[in-house]
Amino acid sequence: MSRFRIPPIASSEITPREVFANRRQFITGAAALGIGGAVAGSLATLAAPAVEAAEKLQTVPGKFTTTGEPLTPYGKVTTYNNFYEFGTDKSEPAKNAHTLRTRPWTVAVEGLVKQPRTFDIDSILRYRPIEERVYRFRCVEAWSMVVPWDGYPLSEFIKACDPLPSAKYVQFLSLHDSKQMPELGSSGFSGPYSEGLRMDEAMNPLTLLTLGLYGEVLPNQDGAPIRVIVPWKYGFKSAKSIVKVRFVDKQPPTTWNNMAPDEYGFYSNVNPSVDHPRWSQKTERRLTGSFFPQIKQTLPFNGYGNEVAALYNGMDLRKYY
Repeated sequence: MSRFRIPPIASSEITPREVFANRRQFITGAAALGIGGAVAGSLATLAAPAVEAAEKLQTVPGKFTTTGEPLTPYGKVTTYNNFYEFGTDKSEPAKNAHTLRTRPWTVAVEGLVKQPRTFDIDSILRYRPIEERVYRFRCVEAWSMVVPWDGYPLSEFIKACDPLPSAKYVQFLSLHDSKQMPELGSSGFSGPYSEGLRMDEAMNPLTLLTLGLYGEVLPNQDGAPIRVIVPWKYGFKSAKSIVKVRFVDKQPPTTWNNMAPDEYGFYSNVNPSVDHPRWSQKTERRLTGSFFPQIKQTLPFNGYGNEVAALYNGMDLRKYY
């Protein structure tokens, strides 16, 4: 079994959740005073007492992060979810996902690679300090959140997989286990949930191999123990509970594109000018701490156009939606 050859993180270095909000405030204040982000992050970490490593993550401020927008509260991020394997109502995954067993957990790498291999989730967690990145998360159903995700660039994992030059796409396959996923039979999925990215999309610096949120390991209902976050695409492109990564030379089949190709395109870049057949995508309901969501104008590429628009130069994004 292949492992990242990085020393394990000492529990004394892990940031506890109870100081997470204060740490964020400290970093923000330090930035206003001209203190560098790395220094501010180090000082905040030094102030953190030791906690159980299985629940917390060591995080450092990420280079790519969205600023100036209020975070969606932790309670809302973890109780309003799409995870059909645990129920189709937004509240059901949080109630049902306790049956998911995240240890032991491995991610198999197959396809166009120099050597197939398997990574253990704990070796991935110990790979290096995990970046905290605040990203907008836009669902195709026209609701959105702002979440501090924890992970590191997917590109680093891909490099460790050593794909062949002929690999043009990356496919992600999720766990498919009726014993752990009680609603799998009613999900409508005939096989494992599948998603995919073009290689240049997967290698983009914004694409995050995600291991946690709000400084904690991912809750089961949010895709534990490992998922991807692709912030300029609709949320269903960000595969959850990944057990297999395949490198292929042709566009891979993906679950929602197979089930309803007229509604869910392979690319699914956030595009306010292309409506879903059953609703407009011009606005979104931003979930906040208030009972009432904020109605916001949807931004092309979810606001990340400067970073990703060049990936699609020359493409008709109404056709390749």
